[in-house]
Amino acid sequence: MTADNHDRLLNPEEYMPLREVVFLRLRRQILRGELKPGERLMEIGLANRLGVSRTPIREAIRKLEHEGLVVMIPRRGAHVAEITRQELNDVLEVRKSLEVLAITKACGRMTDEDVDELRTEEQAFAARVREQDADPAALGQFDERFHDVIYRGTGNRRLIQILNNLREQMYRFRVEYLKDTEVRETLVKEHDAIIKALEKRDTAEAVRIISLHIDNQFRSINRALDTDGEEAEDGQPQ
Repeated sequence: MTADNHDRLLNPEEYMPLREVVFLRLRRQILRGELKPGERLMEIGLANRLGVSRTPIREAIRKLEHEGLVVMIPRRGAHVAEITRQELNDVLEVRKSLEVLAITKACGRMTDEDVDELRTEEQAFAARVREQDADPAALGQFDERFHDVIYRGTGNRRLIQILNNLREQMYRFRVEYLKDTEVRETLVKEHDAIIKALEKRDTAEAVRIISLHIDNQFRSINRALDTDGEEAEDGQPQ
């Protein structure tokens, strides 16, 4: 199957309205970095690539604008929204508070079997980190699986729902973070420290490590934004 055919959406097993399928596909491509920040969204090109008319493309772009993932620039059309420091700060500020709440609840509620499962997920993540040319998107999925075990360990369905909703907004930041090969081993060490704190039921230590985990993520993404800005000034592609 060619890349072009792989992009096509018309799937007889798909029961969602076409406009929703197009919206979700474009949204995923933006969140996963397949459509780059600042990239212009050309209706005709997207319609041809996805094998649909321009109408669902236009509707999807409007919805993406409402979500803040697309911006409309006068006389220049629709563009993928840039990742800004303000957006980064807002999202990670919320995530840090929720992760602290989650780790606090999980520390008192996770069973030994849950902690064993967490260790298994961490080993899988560490093995993937040490592969050559590890894909940041794939690493992100392994990292999410690790945190999922903690979320389930809270026993709080509403908290899990809120964290899962925030995950979508975090995706672009998570991929940027995991592009930095230097921080991957740090992540492995932080995951290990989280597990050890949970094994000891040491809530204060678990909170300290998860807070450091988020703070390091913030610093790493900021470095990436600085690098991208310098490249843009030099006229190099981002």
